[in-house]
Amino acid sequence: MKNEGMEKMKFAEELVREFLVFRGFTNTLQSFEKELATDIGKGFQVDKILDLIFSVYIPKFEAAKLIELLSFFRNCFSYSDPNLIDVISKLHQSILRYYVVYALKCGRKDAVLELFRDFGNELMRGDESWTSWFAVPYFQNPHLEPQFRVYFSDEWFRTLHLSVRNFLSEMLNAYPRTPALLKIGSERDTVNRLKQEIKQLSLKLSQAQTLLEETEAQICLFRSSEAVSIAPSMTYETHASLNEHADDNRSNDIGQGFKENSVAGSSSDLHNEEDFPEVKTVFEDTFLGHTSPINCSRFSASGDNIASASVDGTVRIWTYDSSAPTSRNATIYCGAEIMSLEWDCKSDRLLLIGTSDGGIKAWNVDAKRVVCDLNTSEAYPSILDLKCSPVEPIFVSAAASGRQGSGSSDSLGFASLTVWNMRTWKAMTVLPLGKDPPAITSLSFNHNGKLLAAAATDGLIHMFDMSSYQQVTGWPAHDCGISSILFGPDETSIFSLGTDGNIFEWSLHNQGKVLWSRNCSRFCNLENSSQWRHQMALDSEGRRLLVTSSSERSPIYQVRGRMSGMRSLAHKGSITTVDWHPHLPIFLTGSSDHSVRVSSISS
Repeated sequence: MKNEGMEKMKFAEELVREFLVFRGFTNTLQSFEKELATDIGKGFQVDKILDLIFSVYIPKFEAAKLIELLSFFRNCFSYSDPNLIDVISKLHQSILRYYVVYALKCGRKDAVLELFRDFGNELMRGDESWTSWFAVPYFQNPHLEPQFRVYFSDEWFRTLHLSVRNFLSEMLNAYPRTPALLKIGSERDTVNRLKQEIKQLSLKLSQAQTLLEETEAQICLFRSSEAVSIAPSMTYETHASLNEHADDNRSNDIGQGFKENSVAGSSSDLHNEEDFPEVKTVFEDTFLGHTSPINCSRFSASGDNIASASVDGTVRIWTYDSSAPTSRNATIYCGAEIMSLEWDCKSDRLLLIGTSDGGIKAWNVDAKRVVCDLNTSEAYPSILDLKCSPVEPIFVSAAASGRQGSGSSDSLGFASLTVWNMRTWKAMTVLPLGKDPPAITSLSFNHNGKLLAAAATDGLIHMFDMSSYQQVTGWPAHDCGISSILFGPDETSIFSLGTDGNIFEWSLHNQGKVLWSRNCSRFCNLENSSQWRHQMALDSEGRRLLVTSSSERSPIYQVRGRMSGMRSLAHKGSITTVDWHPHLPIFLTGSSDHSVRVSSISS
C-alpha cells in the first residue's frame, strides 16, 4: 500500500510540473523541486502550516495570503464535516484578530487599516462583533482598553497557537484528507480496473456467442448433409487423404491432387456457404468518401486509422471511431492507379503507397505530406505489394513487369523483389528469384521479421531468410497462381489463396502438409474480378479468415472449424479488399460500389 501511495504521489507531482511548465512558472517550479528534495512522500505537515501562519504571513503583514489560506482550510474541512463550521469560524476570527494585535504592537497601524479597507465588508458579513474592532487603530493605548486587553496578552497568544495546532493535528492526522490531485491517480486506477473487468466480461460473452454460432452452424451442416445424402465422414476422409498425398509429393502433382479435392468437395462447400448465417455486428460504420471503386484498404498498426485507395488514384486516411481524433484525415492524390498500401508496423505515422507507374510514396500522416517519392526500375512498373518488417526499419516491394487487367495472372509478367531502407530511403538489395521469375503477387513477414514469404503467379511459395537475403526453401502450393499469402498468428503455418479459390493452410514444421483447406471458388469469378486480385485476412487470434468476393458478401471461415462460418454484411457491389483490425474483432470490407464498411463482431 505504501508503494501504491508513492506512485500516486509521483503521478500528482508530474501533473503539477506539467502545469507549471505550461504556465511558464519557472521560479515556482524551481522552488517546488527544491522542497520535493527534502519533503518527498510526506503529507500535510502541521508545524509547517503553523510557521506559515505565525512566522511568515502575520510577521510580514501579508493579509491577503493569510485570509486565502484560512479560507482554504475552512472550505476544506467544513466540506468534509459541516459540524465543524462553527469551530473553524472562531479560529479564523481569532487568527485575524491576532494579526491586528501584532500589527499594532509593531506600530503598523497602516497594516490594520489596509486589512479593514480590503476585507472589512467580508469580516462584517461573517461576524458582526468586528464592528467594535474597526475603532482599535484609533485608540492611543488599545492594550489598556477592557474590551481588547485580553488579546494583547502572551497567554492568549499561546492559547490560540495551541488551539490551532490541536485542531490541525486532529483534522490532518486523525482524519487524513486525500488531496484532489492524488484522487486523480486513484480514479485512473479505478477506471483501468473497470476496463479490465469489462474486457473479461466481454470475453466471456464473446466465447458464449461463438459457441452458440458454432452450434447453429453445426445444426445447419447436419441438416444440409441429410438433405443431399452426404455421409458425415466424407469431407474429413477427403482431407485426410489430401494430407497423405501432400506428405508424399513435392511437385506439381500436389497441385493436381488439390484440384481434384476442390472439385470433389465443391458442391458441399457451396451448399454450406449458402447456409452461412449473416454476421452479427456489435456496430458497423460505412465510409462513403470515395468516388470510384475501392481496390485496397488497410488498418494502421494500432487500428485507429484506415487507409483506403480507389481506382481513380486517390488514397484517403480516416477513422471509424467518432471518439478518435480526426487530425490525420487526409486525401492523397497519386496520379496513377494504386496497387498496394502498407502501414509502418511500429506506428501510425507512415503510410507506404505503391502505384502502377513504378512509384512508391511515403506519406507522413502527422505532417500530411509525402516525405519520400521512390521510383523503381522502368522494367517493373507495377508495385503489386509492399510489406514492412515488424522489427527492422526496412520494407520489401514486389514489382511486376506487366499489369493487372486481362483477367490472367500471366499478364503480370516477371517479378522483382527489392529491400528498401526506411531511414535512407534507398534500395539495399534485390532478393534472388532466378531467371525470368513469375510475378510475385503477395508478401508476408513472420512475427520477428526473420522470414519473408512470397507468393508467385506460377503457384510457388518462396521463403527468404532476411538476415542473409537468400531463399531458404520453397514449394509448389497451387496448380494456378497465388493471389494472397499470410503467416498464421502462431507462426507454425502459412495460408495461401489460389486464383481458383482454393485456400490452404500449410505446416511450416512439415513442409508440404496441409493442415486445413477450403474452396471458395464460388466467390472468385475471374471474369468479374479482372481489375483486382483476391485477398484474404486473418483476425488477430487466427480463428477467422475473411476473403474478398465477386458477389456482394464475403465469406468468413472459421479456421479448422469444420464447415462453420459466417457471411459479411452486403455491399451493393463486389467486395474487392478486406482486412482485420490488428487487435480487436473488427474487420473492414471495401467494395466496387465505392464504399468501405467497418464491422465489429463478438470475439
